[in-house]
Amino acid sequence: MQPYELIKAKRDGGRLEPADIRAFIEAYTAGTVADYQMAAMCMAIFFRGMDSRELGAWARAMLESGEVLDLSDTPGVKVDKHSTGGVGDKVSLSLAPLAAACGVPVPMISGRGLGHTGGTLDKLESIPGFNVNLPTSEYRRLVREVNCCLIGQTAQVAPADKKLYALRDVTATVDCIPLIASSIMSKKLAEGIDALVLDVKVGSGAFMKRDEDARTLAKTMIGLGAEMGKKVVALLTDMDQPLGRKVGNALEVIEAVDMLRGNAPEDYTEVTYALTAEMLVLGKKAATVEEAREKLRKVVEDGSAVRKLKEIVQVQGGDPRSIDDYSLLPQAKATVDVVAPRDGFVTGIDTEGVGMAAVALGAGRQRTDSKIDPAVGFTLLKKSGESVKQGEPVVRVHYNDAAQLENVKARLLAAYRFGDVAPVARPLIRERVE
Repeated sequence: MQPYELIKAKRDGGRLEPADIRAFIEAYTAGTVADYQMAAMCMAIFFRGMDSRELGAWARAMLESGEVLDLSDTPGVKVDKHSTGGVGDKVSLSLAPLAAACGVPVPMISGRGLGHTGGTLDKLESIPGFNVNLPTSEYRRLVREVNCCLIGQTAQVAPADKKLYALRDVTATVDCIPLIASSIMSKKLAEGIDALVLDVKVGSGAFMKRDEDARTLAKTMIGLGAEMGKKVVALLTDMDQPLGRKVGNALEVIEAVDMLRGNAPEDYTEVTYALTAEMLVLGKKAATVEEAREKLRKVVEDGSAVRKLKEIVQVQGGDPRSIDDYSLLPQAKATVDVVAPRDGFVTGIDTEGVGMAAVALGAGRQRTDSKIDPAVGFTLLKKSGESVKQGEPVVRVHYNDAAQLENVKARLLAAYRFGDVAPVARPLIRERVE
C-alpha cells in the first residue's frame, strides 16, 4: 500500500499489516515518506490506537531501522532505566553513577526535552565539555571499562525513532501510548541491555495524567520487552508536582550531585533509590530491594557514587571539577522571586504549567531547532503541603533574558494553588508493575 492509503486506513480505524508497517517505517527512515505524512499517521494513531499485533510490528520496525548494539563482551547483566518524562526529573543523572558504583553495567541512550519535560542529554550538556555524541565503539568501550556511558541516539541506533521523537514533540502527538511505548522500547532494546527499569510518571506534570493510563503504558512496554526476550519492571511514580526543588538544566545537575552526597530533597532521593534498587536486583548485585538500598546508602556515604560520576564526566570529555565547584557550571545573570498572594498552604501545583514556564524561559524547546539556555530555570522554595505567608517567595526564577520574565512569572503563579488546609500527601511510588 502507498503511504496515503496507509494513513487513510488508520484514520478510518483500519488495521495495518506488519509488512506495510515495516515498509512505511523504512520509507520514513530513508526520507521517501515525508515528515508531514508521518505527522498525519501519528495523529491517526493518536485517535485510533493500535492493537498488539500492529504495535509489535511498529516497535520492531523502529528497532530494526538501525543497528542493534551487542554488548556481550561486557560481563554482567546490563541494565538501564527510562523515565516517561517529568518536570525536575533528573533521576538519570544520579541513578547511573549509583548503579555503576554498585557494579551494574549501565548502557544509557537518552533523549532531549520533549514537550514540557526536560531531557537528560540537555542536562548533561550543561556540564562543560560533556560529549553525548560518542561513536558506538566508544560507547561499548566505556560500558565495559567504566560500567556506564550516557549518550544520545546515534545515526545508527533506532534512526526512525530519532526522527519521529523530534516530530512528535512539535505536532501534539507526544502523549499517545502506542507511540510512547514503541519509541521507548525501540531505543532501549537497541542499546544492548539485558533488563530495563521503567519510571512511568503519573500526574499533572506527566504525559499520563491518570493511574490507569500509566498502568496501561507500563504493561504495554513490559509486553514489548517480553516479546523481545528482555526482563522489564516498572514503577509508577508521582508527578503531581516537580521532583526535587530544581527545574532547569545546570540547576538539576547541581541537585543530582547533591543527591550523590546525601544532601538532596527527600522526594527526589526516594524515587532515585527505589528505581536504582530495582536495577541492582535485575543486575544480580542484590537479592532483594532492601539489600540493594543498603548498598546504595553505602556508596553515597563512602563517596564512591560521586567519584563514579566524576569518572563518567571525565571519560566523556567533561570537566570533573564542575562536580565539586558549581561555579564552573552555567550561571544565570539574575534571579527574581514569585511570591504567595495570601496566607495558607500550597494545595497543589499544575506541574505541566511549571514545565511550560520553563520552556518559555528558555530551559526547553518551543521548536525542534530551538536553542536551550542551560543556566536558566527555577528553584521551588515552596511545594505542595507547605505553609506560606502572603508576600513570601514560593519560586525563585533564574534568568538571563528579561523579555519573557513577566510571562514566566504569571505562568508560575497560575500553576500554584493556595488554600486554608494542607492537602493529603500522595505516595511517591504509586505502584510496581512487572
